[in-house]
Amino acid sequence: MASGEGPVQRLFGISKRLLASLLATGETRLRLAVVELEEERARLVTLLLLLGLSLVMLLLGLGMLALLVVVLFWETHRLAAIIISAAVLLGGGIVIALLSLRLARRHTLLKDTLAQLALDRQLIEDHRESPRH
Repeated sequence: MASGEGPVQRLFGISKRLLASLLATGETRLRLAVVELEEERARLVTLLLLLGLSLVMLLLGLGMLALLVVVLFWETHRLAAIIISAAVLLGGGIVIALLSLRLARRHTLLKDTLAQLALDRQLIEDHRESPRH
């Protein structure tokens, strides 16, 4: 043999390079998942803070508006003003709650990571099916 390494050593070397490549690919995908999780966490914290602040301001504004309507109609139709104000506030709350549930059901967590893994799987399957030269 002209070369100092036999078939077993070459196979072992190829296996080591393949394993190193697989580990590097896995590490890249894991880093992508971590970055996406951090972005999602930051977005969620910001969203919760803004939602809390807007909820407080909306509650105060709606309370003042309902009070204004009741005061305006105090002498003539105070019960009707209270009932209509309550119905409008409750109806709006139900509509907003339904919209929030619809928004919450969207799947955005690790969307890019899952897409990249699907692409990797497709590339491997395409490579496996392609004829060898």
